[in-house]
Amino acid sequence: MTFSVAGFCRKTGQFGTAISSSSICVAARCAFVAPGKGAVLSQNVTNPALGQLGLRLLEDGLSADQVLARLVEEEPHPAWRQLLVLDGQGKGAAHSGEQTLGTHATQVGRDCIVGGNMLASEGVMPAMAAAFDAHEGELAERLLAAMDAGLDIGGEMGPVHSAGLLVADQASWPVVDLRVDWHDEPLTELRMLWDYYRPQRDDYIRRASQPDDAPGYGVPGDDR
Repeated sequence: MTFSVAGFCRKTGQFGTAISSSSICVAARCAFVAPGKGAVLSQNVTNPALGQLGLRLLEDGLSADQVLARLVEEEPHPAWRQLLVLDGQGKGAAHSGEQTLGTHATQVGRDCIVGGNMLASEGVMPAMAAAFDAHEGELAERLLAAMDAGLDIGGEMGPVHSAGLLVADQASWPVVDLRVDWHDEPLTELRMLWDYYRPQRDDYIRRASQPDDAPGYGVPGDDR
């Protein structure tokens, strides 16, 4: 039903996730990132509250293993949950309960963690981790490369319909938060959104701290 990646960039300090699923609006329920602290993915039969709790625990300085243990301990239905945690040091930890659907797997890579359920094959996770590690671009590009690699060898067992890309940097909000909530080719659409947004991202960040120096985009009424 889902395959995903969480990653850390040691050059920039960014944390991010990318995710895709046959279910609608997957990124709205499953992906969570805290600037400078880490990322959490709550998937399979999803409980979004676990993502929120995981971020609070990461912000308190707990390691990935400690966060995961707390999440499993406090969740009343851990058998149904698949959880991925990446902490502020780029260390990962994962849980797949016994009710995780279909072929499922997780893998901790270098500064990343990948996981999925109802997968086309067990090879999806190694391909994603290898693609993330091999790509030399910025974090968003590495996350998308991992997703493309997973899809190329089958991805989920059936067609995917939604996807999301979430990246946190120095700002207190995600500097990249792109979603395709329903589409026949959501990862293709997500990359198109990223290609449009990438040249404008820093300008939107500048609007928050330096509004008098931020460019306009030629929309009616904005004559900058």
